[in-house]
Amino acid sequence: MNSRSSTFGEVAAARTDWLCVIKIIFAGIVTLSWLVPAPLAAAQPERLWQSARDEVFLQETGRRIPAPEALEAVAIFNRKVFAGSSKGLYQLDSGRLLPVAEFREPVLRLVTVGDSLWAMTGRGLHRQHAGAWKKVSDETVTDVAGHLGEIFAASGNHLWRVRGDKLEPASTNEAPFTIARIISHAEMLYVQGGDRLTFWDGKGIGGVDVYDSRADLGWDWGELPSRNVRDVLSQGSKMYFATERGLGVLRGMSLAAIRGEQGLCYEDTTCLARGFTNDLWIGTTRGAIRMVGGQFHYFAGQRWLPDDRVSAIAVGERAVYLATNKGLGVIEYEPFTLLKKAAYYERHLEEWGQKRLGLVQKLEWDDALKEFVREAGDNDGGYSGTYLAAQSYRYAVTKDPDARREAVNTFQALRWLEVMTGIPGFPARAVWAKGERGHKSTGGSGGYPAEWHDTADGKFEWKGDTSSDEICSHFYATTLFLQLAAQGDEIAQARQHLARIATHLIDHHWRLIDLDGKPTRWGRWDPEYFTTDEGRFDRGLQALQMLSFVKTAESLTSDAKFTSAYHQLVELGYPAYTLRQRQTFPPEAVLHFEDELALWSYWNLLQFEKNPQLRATYRRSFERSYEVIRIEQNPWFNFVYGALTGNDCEVSPAVAHLREWPLDLVIWSYQNSHRADLRTPPGYSAHKGGTRTFSPRETEPCRWDHWLMQADGGTGGHDVVEPSSWLLAYWLGRYQGFIEAPQVTDPALLTVERTRGRVLGAKPYDGPPRPEKF
Repeated sequence: MNSRSSTFGEVAAARTDWLCVIKIIFAGIVTLSWLVPAPLAAAQPERLWQSARDEVFLQETGRRIPAPEALEAVAIFNRKVFAGSSKGLYQLDSGRLLPVAEFREPVLRLVTVGDSLWAMTGRGLHRQHAGAWKKVSDETVTDVAGHLGEIFAASGNHLWRVRGDKLEPASTNEAPFTIARIISHAEMLYVQGGDRLTFWDGKGIGGVDVYDSRADLGWDWGELPSRNVRDVLSQGSKMYFATERGLGVLRGMSLAAIRGEQGLCYEDTTCLARGFTNDLWIGTTRGAIRMVGGQFHYFAGQRWLPDDRVSAIAVGERAVYLATNKGLGVIEYEPFTLLKKAAYYERHLEEWGQKRLGLVQKLEWDDALKEFVREAGDNDGGYSGTYLAAQSYRYAVTKDPDARREAVNTFQALRWLEVMTGIPGFPARAVWAKGERGHKSTGGSGGYPAEWHDTADGKFEWKGDTSSDEICSHFYATTLFLQLAAQGDEIAQARQHLARIATHLIDHHWRLIDLDGKPTRWGRWDPEYFTTDEGRFDRGLQALQMLSFVKTAESLTSDAKFTSAYHQLVELGYPAYTLRQRQTFPPEAVLHFEDELALWSYWNLLQFEKNPQLRATYRRSFERSYEVIRIEQNPWFNFVYGALTGNDCEVSPAVAHLREWPLDLVIWSYQNSHRADLRTPPGYSAHKGGTRTFSPRETEPCRWDHWLMQADGGTGGHDVVEPSSWLLAYWLGRYQGFIEAPQVTDPALLTVERTRGRVLGAKPYDGPPRPEKF
């Protein structure tokens, strides 16, 4: 009895102790909820946009296979790829073009018809059947086609039937022109030559019909874009003509044109091929075009082709082979979801060696080492902030401990950048381990040399002359980390990190003061700077940034110092400056990277500002700025706008942009300024110059400080960008509901295999580790 009473007493006492602990924990949670403002989703404005499903799509990848001479023909037969040139025939084998020993003649055209591969040369017609080549005719054949179970061939003005291994006349008369192509279309056999098209009626070709009209003009209305027809293809109800001025399209007896006005990327077309999903492939003298679902996908430049002149196209099962002057371009398609793409890019960061000391890195080609190396650049902290924000969103969506681990690691790296300088609130741009393998930036701001300084322990150097770019990123990314992923001591560390930076700026009269006691080149937000010519141009963006920094520090700490400083900025007229934060004139002074800085700053300011009048001013500024950049269809821009306002933010083009990022993150050179479709689409205005935005498939994968309307660019394959920007846009889209989770459950469509120790880019970092405590 006493024993039992004692037990109950101990339990009661223990329960009382635990209740006290729970109350303390609850009180702490309430306190932290007040200190760490809730994520934006908790106060989402009325939603005027429609979310997009993460549906399965076909992701392109490109390969280039060199050839010793120009390729003129390509075909697929029995799942094997053959290519023809002026020196003979090649077969694709294990990524190489190997000569076919039996063929030493120049190959003009290759066609797969029925159970045979047909090769047309200047010396005759050859046929591969049952694994053996046989010459069918000495005639110079220009085309072979199947029609209603028979095979026909054209030579000069003559149409022939293939009977076994021989050619027999198929027409009682000659065609009124030299035949270039035979086309089986709508149960009729047509022949084409030059700008003329007629049909075979089972006996004769062309002539005059019962209405006394020429039968060698195969349409009643319209005309070809050019008389120079290079190829013809039947697809469904339409017959397509490739010409030097676009495509002709015959439907019924009506001929129309597809040119730049209709969206054709380039008009000097050379060849045509049916796709694998009711699409059409178009070769041109400047790349290839896929026409699918009313849209045009342009493939040109080093990412996709050995050379831009495309002579012939063959399409297999989710693979396209393009014959060019320097070899074979191969574009392959694989089912993906955006979630799988996110996993692929996470793997890319590891396999390409793009992580180091908690930071993410761009890679550069080293000519001496003949390999990619990491670059300690100008804004490593700022670009790593993008990855921190992405991982914070990823953790909020998935609760994946790997995401939180990455977020914490990157946050500690950013915090270390501030601690290592020895100047409270002054973060370094980048860090370099003495003796490490890689490229240490030699350039600084405004054309001056880079400023590198030793750390206290002598193991590292840090890059000074820090700019507003870095500060914007620290505030944006650290705030998201605090709201979405920080735990335990990390919460206080994150708050103190931003408070120190804000204090530095306030104590130094809105300036960033470097080791030499002077403001950095791009670290001025003070009223005196705004009176200079440069400052008057910059003050809209600079005022927005400083208001955002101080308002964020006030909201996260409730420190009266920041409240007073914010009021001072308001009294100085900083809110009014923000109304023209995006400068668009003169064109040569427009810096496109500033849009990223602005959106980083709008994100916090519009979250934390509660004063209706100030919010109205900032919102007006934001609406103006977004209208300037809306034409770019940048997914991160769009999602930030939609999340802050609830307005329509063009989710569909944003998601399309994410799908169109190449898996290959090498920055190849590209050109688009020659295209025929350079028109500003209806509903948009190009306030910052340019004509239209471009797909990343047609340009490059990039950071969000890049101008998506830049027509020409790239570095010839000498750089590899980190995929942090893509990951940020995707996980922001998932967190805010712009992108729904995939509905498929097949793991092959949701993730990628991880291979430990695989090195595709820079070698692993082997320098001193980051300090454990700082």
